[in-house]
Amino acid sequence: MAEIDRYQPGTKHLLMGNEAIARGALEAGVQFAAGYPGTPSSEIIARLADAAKALNVHVEWSTNEKVASEGAAAAAFAGLRSLAAMKNAGLSVALDFLTHLSYTGLGKRGGAMVTVVCDDPEGHSSGDETDSRWLAKFASIPLLEASTVDEARDIMKWAFDVSEEFGCNVMFRGYTRLCHASSTVEMNDLPAFDREARSDTDRSINPYLAKPHHGALLEKLKEIKKRFESSPFNRYEGQEEPELLIICGGNGLLCASEAVEMLGLQDRVGILKVSALWPFPSSLVTAYLKKATKILVVEEVDPFIEGHVKEALADADLEGREVYGRQSGHIPDCGEITPDSAIRALAKIFGLAYRARGENYTHAVSEAADDLVISRGLTWCAGCPHRASFWALERAVKADGRDAFVTGDIGCYTLDVFPEGKEQINVLHAMGSGSGLAAGFGQLRRFRYTQPVIAICGDSTFYHASIPALINAVYNGSNIVQIVLDNAATAMTGFQSHPGTGFNAVGESAPRIDVEMLCRSLGCEVAVGDPFDVKGTIKTMRKLLKRENGVRVLILRRRCEIVRMRNEKVKPYKIEILEEKCKGEECSVCSSAFRCPALYQDPDTGKTRIKEEICSGCGVCVEICPFKAIKKEGRTS
Repeated sequence: MAEIDRYQPGTKHLLMGNEAIARGALEAGVQFAAGYPGTPSSEIIARLADAAKALNVHVEWSTNEKVASEGAAAAAFAGLRSLAAMKNAGLSVALDFLTHLSYTGLGKRGGAMVTVVCDDPEGHSSGDETDSRWLAKFASIPLLEASTVDEARDIMKWAFDVSEEFGCNVMFRGYTRLCHASSTVEMNDLPAFDREARSDTDRSINPYLAKPHHGALLEKLKEIKKRFESSPFNRYEGQEEPELLIICGGNGLLCASEAVEMLGLQDRVGILKVSALWPFPSSLVTAYLKKATKILVVEEVDPFIEGHVKEALADADLEGREVYGRQSGHIPDCGEITPDSAIRALAKIFGLAYRARGENYTHAVSEAADDLVISRGLTWCAGCPHRASFWALERAVKADGRDAFVTGDIGCYTLDVFPEGKEQINVLHAMGSGSGLAAGFGQLRRFRYTQPVIAICGDSTFYHASIPALINAVYNGSNIVQIVLDNAATAMTGFQSHPGTGFNAVGESAPRIDVEMLCRSLGCEVAVGDPFDVKGTIKTMRKLLKRENGVRVLILRRRCEIVRMRNEKVKPYKIEILEEKCKGEECSVCSSAFRCPALYQDPDTGKTRIKEEICSGCGVCVEICPFKAIKKEGRTS
């Protein structure tokens, strides 16, 4: 796939939604882009990084979303066009800064800033499905949303124009079914990236104090609202006076359009798609509300549009209108929406006898899946160092015998909480929360809390949010063991760089911030181990648990297997099952307890077998086999 900056104007290319967002930013003349990886947003910064050198655009993976937003704002203050990208969870990290940025604006240099936030309805790769639209309203940030991939590119360009005109940060909301959908997009021109950065040093107004700015912000939002009322991305399709009006945004447009077509309701139903969501274009919406007595709102996740539609009805004193949506139960009140969701709602409203699926559909799909798809739960890759780390942790905790409490974090190691993991983590929340919670638990000895406390985080999470919590634990004398699983990558979201990898977003060499040195500088007792040395790791864990004195840090350092294999392209060892020693089903430690996907029980012999195409040759199974029925030798080519 060619870099998106090389696509020539007038040519058409198949782009993923995130690629269209990135191309839109380039066509708008973005010169600074920063973000932190998180599905479904990660490809935006990754694709901009591909174009960075050719177009002289600064692109970075920041340590967290707040820092990314601050960097993007700095570029806007200096007169450039900038972008910050993150997923819904990351917006919470950035919000402290972004809420205040709304008050102060972007200064007098004429820069622009767009914050792209990608929500994850249904929580496909997230701990929740929070709806960022509320946070845009809360933070007084103008909010735009696209319904199709090509529209995403166009709205991004318009977002920069709005930002520059009004001197404010503008939020663009993506979501899974937009970010990871693909469609053909015709390329437009790329501008000359020649703006010069310069800071305005006028100190006549204190930029921190809110009081002088709040009133001005509210007046600015009124002006933006007028602009949003006439946004070219709000549009209506249907009869002049429909029997029912569908109001939708984002993914709701495609679902509603398909439902109307499938039910043959084109002559009875009109569709108003709203892309300028906040400030809400109530005058535009009210004009269409007057034309129908029944309204169906199709959106995901929360009833954001629905609530504003009802406010518009009340403000216009329009009585006798029925509003259907999530709050009425016509649209599911959580999760993604689908064409079936809209079909069921319309069929119910119009009294149509329509079945979205046949009675036996679900059963037939399940049976087909059993026959055609190999069942594979969420699990670590073969050779993943985390499997060995949690194997050791389970045994160290059991040997310690004091019912240690384990706090976890967000990363590949989160898979521990699923059935295919070792299920050692007791509590799991946000990035950095494992360390923060542990710091709290580690303060409870005065209340007769006697359980050892263990916090687990990865290397990228450590830099993102665990450092402040670790400092807090040291400062307040918490009694904890902090385990840092250092696999030299932000592996869960696509192997992006971070401050410990030694290279940056565009592949250039960068200073490596050493976890060990940093922790020692805080006064922590630090041990470094290799998770593949299972016995040594168990021994070190038990020793640190017994210390019961302040913060002890164990860094388990082993490269992610996928990163290692990409670099070395060979397996470390050739692994062989010694069939005469293998106890098979009597034991099954390797396949059932260790749960390496490369090991399985032969149904004919009952003995363990190796899936050569999956086996990484790490050799950990040799250490964990109680009967020494697995051996490793040499280095294969």
